[in-house]
Amino acid sequence: MNALLTDLYQLTMAAGYYEAGKTKERATFELFVRRLPYNRNYYLACGIEQAVDYLLNLRFTSEEVDWLRKQPQFTRVSPGFFDSLLDFRFTGDVFAVREGTPVFAGEPILTIRAPIIEAQIPETYLLATIGFQSSIATKASRIAETAAGRSVVEFGTRRAHSPHAGLLAGRAAYIGGCTGTSNVECSHRFGIPMFGTSAHSWVMSFSSERVAFEQLQALLGDATVYLIDSYDTLQGARTAAEIGKPMWGVRLDSGDLIELSRKVRQILDDAGYRDAKIMATGDLNEYRILELSAASAPIDVYGVGTDLATSADAPSMGAVYKMVELEVEGIKRYTAKYSDKKATRPGSKQVFRYSDHDMIGCSWECPSCPEGSRPCEALLRPTIIGGQLVEPLPDIHAARTHASASLARLPKAIKSLYAPEDAPWQVVYSEEMKKLEERVKRNYGAGR
Repeated sequence: MNALLTDLYQLTMAAGYYEAGKTKERATFELFVRRLPYNRNYYLACGIEQAVDYLLNLRFTSEEVDWLRKQPQFTRVSPGFFDSLLDFRFTGDVFAVREGTPVFAGEPILTIRAPIIEAQIPETYLLATIGFQSSIATKASRIAETAAGRSVVEFGTRRAHSPHAGLLAGRAAYIGGCTGTSNVECSHRFGIPMFGTSAHSWVMSFSSERVAFEQLQALLGDATVYLIDSYDTLQGARTAAEIGKPMWGVRLDSGDLIELSRKVRQILDDAGYRDAKIMATGDLNEYRILELSAASAPIDVYGVGTDLATSADAPSMGAVYKMVELEVEGIKRYTAKYSDKKATRPGSKQVFRYSDHDMIGCSWECPSCPEGSRPCEALLRPTIIGGQLVEPLPDIHAARTHASASLARLPKAIKSLYAPEDAPWQVVYSEEMKKLEERVKRNYGAGR
């Protein structure tokens, strides 16, 4: 795993910790979102698998260490620090929510407890992979919700911010509720169903639309999807119907999708192809799909690209990674920051999910549940202990199932595309957490 895929200050701080003799201090960091965007009522936690894989395989090569030695920021650093990088391994503990878990502002998605250098260096990578994938999984869940049971396919690699971002977007979108992806590597690597049709260039490369359709059918058989809007959409539908089976269906990529889908459906039905499907693509998002669903447009599958792979309306999750505890020679000190609008709460936390709210408490708490109610669930689970994976992580299909089941238990208002008129999902703090925060704040004031 490329250890240099990080911000410079992670490594300068690591060198500084080494020079200050802090290598045996154990720090606890939490990764969470301070506040939700105005158009998000929750986030789906995603990217845990990549985060865990990174930590288990984080290494510095001798070439990387030699290069760091020569950089001007490290000219005052002792040779021993660079030697320590050659032996670097993550030996700490990780507690994380399951992939696909809905989370809310202030709730830790992942907690790391490790020697301070081991806990500091991973910050950049963890924020990047969890922040990005959680944004895409959340966007996908919103789109799937508005599709009202119709399939949604992720088509966004060509619009993603890099090919690797497209790969992870396909993974996250599947966990969030998409049926599959157009990304071949994503299907190969993660076992996600793969979908694809043909481009307008295919149709235009032949002497006529009919010839292009016939050649496509000869190639794909039952998997044939005719792209019918290269010239005249309704004539394209008639041509597809005249050629007939084998085919999966047709794709609409432009125009008035409500009116066109109705007319195309009629053409296919009149020709006896009631089982032929209609796929719609072309700058779709959850708001457009909501309109199509509300109009009962006879569309069976939505292909969503740019808006999904970039989470266009909320492209940044705003996740942060903050120290909450520091243990020095067996003595624990709780840490927090009090800067305006960026304050944090001290102490390692646990999130307890009840049937109608969440409670953020201290990690050592074991709260009681109201008599007769369903037991609350502790969301943060031991994932890595002492640098070793506790048990295999759930695969991507299990994560997708977990996301679907978890979202189904949330109130419908929380899954609205808009801010709910009534109170959003309530997140409260335990009395123990409030007391700890007050004690730390008093000590902070006394020590100034």
